This record gives sequence, structure tokens and C-alpha cells, in this order.
Amino acid sequence: MARTLVRTVNRPFGRPAAVAAAVVAALAFGFAPAAAQTADDPGVYKGRKIADVMSFRGAGWLERASRIQEENPDALMAALPIEEGMLVVDIGCGSGYYARRMAAVVGPEGSVLCNDIQPQMLRIAEELARREGVTNVSTVLGTEDDPKLPEGEVDLMLLVDVYHEFSEPEAMLEAMREALSPDGVIALAEFRLEGRTAAHIKIDHRMSIDQVMKEWIPAGYELVERIDSLPTQHLFLFRAAR
Repeated sequence: MARTLVRTVNRPFGRPAAVAAAVVAALAFGFAPAAAQTADDPGVYKGRKIADVMSFRGAGWLERASRIQEENPDALMAALPIEEGMLVVDIGCGSGYYARRMAAVVGPEGSVLCNDIQPQMLRIAEELARREGVTNVSTVLGTEDDPKLPEGEVDLMLLVDVYHEFSEPEAMLEAMREALSPDGVIALAEFRLEGRTAAHIKIDHRMSIDQVMKEWIPAGYELVERIDSLPTQHLFLFRAAR
């Protein structure tokens, strides 16, 4: 299932889809230049300020109608190596915005684990899935250093705009790698730090290509593909290094 060549791809966007009404959540932040920080500074990882976790009270923002044009979720889904019958995980699933979309692709023979550290978020995700008649999504309550996933079984993990909030990134990177099946892939989407396409997002909730590579490659991953055609996000496909 994993692709064998590292390449950067520009992909056409998919068609829009309907989503729930918008509720804008305020995300607090503070930022200091990396040059003024050290590896020992609290809340800093490899020169990057770890962002505050988005509260479940902002779950409506994840279902906002403007997300279609801002992020083009259909294009992101089209870029994933996802197939019927897979076991897939939405890490930091929030309201289950992408978990519900993945559920439609993996079908009744597949399973989606909606994973989050906030039980309130998982209850919201369960309710939205129920309303849409989605039956192949189940929830998993993780911790800040352990997503609580089955070892060696996950075909695909998706992290959309959440990795930058991990308070224990090294522990999570190790645990996620151990949960991958032999051909498993992790898809990481992060708002771009470079340029102005994601200027509406707080700066510590964005990541650069260099920062992602600086954190993921030493953690035992290799880049399969990087996709730069999404409106506001980088999309990386990683697998365990071989």
C-alpha cells in the first residue's frame, strides 16, 4: 500500500461537500523566535513552541462551512492511500469531521477509530456520526503520550492540524509508529507556516516543511510523498523507516 518514491505532487482539487454551520473558536497563543529559545524551555520542542490544545468548546469551528474553500477536504481525501476494508485512525479527531469521511471510503468491511484526548470531543464525534448514520466509527480516548492504538494493525493514520498541539511529541511519534501495520502510512496535514495562505491561523498552529522534517525523520519515519496543492496546508505521507 505504501508508495515507494518520495516526490512532491500538485493535485487538482475535488468537489465541495456540505458541512454544518460555523462556530469560530478563539485559540490563545504566544510565540517567541526560535533563536531566543533553548531545547530546555518549557513548552518548546526543537525550537518550536507547542500550541495550546483546542478545547471541545470550539468543536463547531471544525464543522464550519468555510472549511470547504479554506482547506478543500475532498482534495485531501483524494490524496490519501485509503481503501475499502482498512483499519484507519483519525488522530486528534475532534468532531470527527474527517473520521466520517474516511468511514465512507473504508466501507462496512473497514473500521475507523476516532481518537482524541478530550472525552467531550469524542461524545460530539459520536453524536455527529449517529446523526449521519455512520456505523463503522468507534472512539478511542488517548492520553497526551499514548494514543492507545492496537500495535502493528493500523493501515492509515490521519492527523489534520493537530500534531503541533502534542505536548509529548516524541512519545506520540513512537507510539504511532508502533501502531502501524507493515505497510501502514501516516498522513500529516498542517497549516503552512511559509507564505500567507494560512495567515488567518495563529502562528503556533502552523508548521513549516523544515520543522516537520526535523521532528519526524529522527523519530524513525521516512517521507513517502509531500503534496503541496492544498489551499492552506502541507500534506505529508510518512511510513516507518526501513
